[in-house]
Amino acid sequence: MTKWMNKTIGELHQLLVEGKVTASELVEDCIQGVLNDSCNSFEATCFEEARKEARKIKEVKEDEYLKGIPYLAKDNYSTKGVETTASSNILNGYVPLFDATVVRKLRQKGMIMVAHTSMDELAMGGTGTTGKRGVTTNPYDHERIVGGSSSGSAAALAQGIAPMSLGSDTGDSVRKPASHAGLVGFKPTWGRISRFGLFPFAPSLDTIAYFTRDVKDSAYLLSALAGHDNNDMSTSYRKKEKYERYVEEKKTLHRIGYFKAVVDAMQDEKIKAAFFDLLEKLRKAGYEVSEYDYPSDLLDALYPTYMIISCAEATSNNANLDGVRFGPAAKDNPQTYREYMKECRTKGFTDLIKRRFVIGSFSLLSANQDEMFSRAQKARRLIVNKMNEFFDSFDYFITPAAFSLPKKICDLSTAWSTNPDFLDNIMTIGNFGGYPSITLPMMKEDGIPVGVNVTGRVFEDGAVLALADEIQTLTGLKNLTAKEVK
Repeated sequence: MTKWMNKTIGELHQLLVEGKVTASELVEDCIQGVLNDSCNSFEATCFEEARKEARKIKEVKEDEYLKGIPYLAKDNYSTKGVETTASSNILNGYVPLFDATVVRKLRQKGMIMVAHTSMDELAMGGTGTTGKRGVTTNPYDHERIVGGSSSGSAAALAQGIAPMSLGSDTGDSVRKPASHAGLVGFKPTWGRISRFGLFPFAPSLDTIAYFTRDVKDSAYLLSALAGHDNNDMSTSYRKKEKYERYVEEKKTLHRIGYFKAVVDAMQDEKIKAAFFDLLEKLRKAGYEVSEYDYPSDLLDALYPTYMIISCAEATSNNANLDGVRFGPAAKDNPQTYREYMKECRTKGFTDLIKRRFVIGSFSLLSANQDEMFSRAQKARRLIVNKMNEFFDSFDYFITPAAFSLPKKICDLSTAWSTNPDFLDNIMTIGNFGGYPSITLPMMKEDGIPVGVNVTGRVFEDGAVLALADEIQTLTGLKNLTAKEVK
């Protein structure tokens, strides 16, 4: 266990302001945590550059909340001079010439990147087992997954290696691992933060997201990262806000709804009891809490809709990974470009990626578009329309972020589910509609955390953060690390 890194950003900031610790000491503590990692959480490191940046920081002022704080980044954030592969063999040796916008903004705020974290290959998959460095395990139980695709970022924070890590969220890639790792995982409104420099998976779903140990830290980070970027024309021109004020002033809204179908389908009685206990605490705190009858056919459509849209967009976005522009060259003396690309992609991608590209390509064929891709887009529209109707009556949607303990690694299957449970895919709603959505600890079962998720209306990020902070107070679960929970 590190000396300093199991604290929140706010706690470390105060120590820096008071001169009780230096940025260099924090960076060295983080580096030691990386070196002692027990979950296979890391890809590339940038220790020397981090030490150099830390030495430049002589003092930290009260209003410099992020200055001098070490952090980690998922391996799909372009970082100048640092090998960035998205945990895929086809990108081995790729060293970007530029920083992602969020990396640049964090550097300007004085935060110090120490390492890149492992992930599911090209951010596809939800288990943390498909990256080129192997399986990333859950620090609470190494026989279990921590979830994906932002697996390394979650496992590292849960071990107390850093106070913050960047991830990316396309379906629930930050919010689900946050549940399994006892962390705060926040996905802001789509377009609120620039995605320039984030390797694309499915741009209509992809969102910059991150892990912290405290809701207020997430609010400060959003204040630092939000804003329009001319390099990403999907970013909003909406005026920036100081989101931490929503948390400090408890600017919550009051109508909270949950889906009847979700409650009816829950099998784990401990999680169900903890969820209802939390709802009762919210009622006693003055919130209106009631159930909503969201159509079951739309819930059943979540998984196929997500798979078709995400695979189709991924197929298109990754067409440039052909072995010519990036990655190791072909070695079997191919005679044509088609042969060259076939060899490179066959050797460079895992089976999961190949299958997703096959699905995406098949759904985009002109003969299949109406039946597959266009139908998926229409289904997405229906799902979002119904969710917007929900938000006419409620300010927040609340649900358990996970409905069971994380799966054991030995029980994982590579086969496609023929009857996917909508409970495992409920948080894709946040990506379909671009809604702000946050997961935070709700309970512990057998020493392993289980989270609750709160989703709000588009651009009401501050209100979502404020309610999350209220829940954090009600549960008393804050700043967890694996050893402390055990």
